[in-house]
Amino acid sequence: MSGVLYVVATPIGNLGDITYRAIEVLRSVDSVACEDTRQTRKLLEHYGVEKPTLSYHEHNEAERTAELIARLAGGETIALVSDAGMPLVSDPGYRLVRAAVEAGIEIHPIPGPSAALTALAAAGLPTDAFHFAGFLPPKPGQRRKALEALGGEAATLIFYEAPHRILESLEAIEQTLGPRPVVVARELTKLHEEFLRGTAEEIRSRLAARDSIKGEFTILVGKSDRPVADDRPVEDAVEALIRLGMPRMDAIKQVARERGLSKREVYDQLLHEK
Repeated sequence: MSGVLYVVATPIGNLGDITYRAIEVLRSVDSVACEDTRQTRKLLEHYGVEKPTLSYHEHNEAERTAELIARLAGGETIALVSDAGMPLVSDPGYRLVRAAVEAGIEIHPIPGPSAALTALAAAGLPTDAFHFAGFLPPKPGQRRKALEALGGEAATLIFYEAPHRILESLEAIEQTLGPRPVVVARELTKLHEEFLRGTAEEIRSRLAARDSIKGEFTILVGKSDRPVADDRPVEDAVEALIRLGMPRMDAIKQVARERGLSKREVYDQLLHEK
């Protein structure tokens, strides 16, 4: 009989933000697969959990997946955790979960903290619809194209960002999306938790004036009141959405909705442009 894979959420900062169920699962499994064994060991030691850990991160994900699937197929129970928050959300794990599904292995998610939802809850921006887009591309041109593709979304936009790129991203948001309301959450649930509110340019100026910029950032951008005019060729609009991870058929449907066209009309334009 095959084992069970548990996808376990861990605290995003404050170690108290973990569920009883998550602790029970971590105590019951045979081993814990984690991004950084040193980081996870701090959490396990804090709660008196003594379990073997093995690294599972973006640099060894391919080869480690085969090993973990073999262990699961042999009957072991394994908990997958990330350094913070829910695994797979801008963190490694998709390859393992996908392989487990294909192998018919039982999978149980153990819910818990998420920086995106935590920031959204306290931002004061509309919550009826939101679009989580992970990290913005690091290159300026790709970053601009990604923001342009999201410009017409009638939803609050949520991004993660690193401290060394936060100023560049805020500048790109201002230039691409205009003076929308923006909230930047820094160091969520930690001692120096902070929420900065204003336009992207106002927040950028406040951060730029500091001696140093540290911490983990979540950026939230207020939704558009009206679709942004998109005069790009249809093929470019579709490809921009595909680069963001959207399946081609869904990208075609979204472009059709945004432009008031039928799917057939978008198909015809794609064929014409090619």
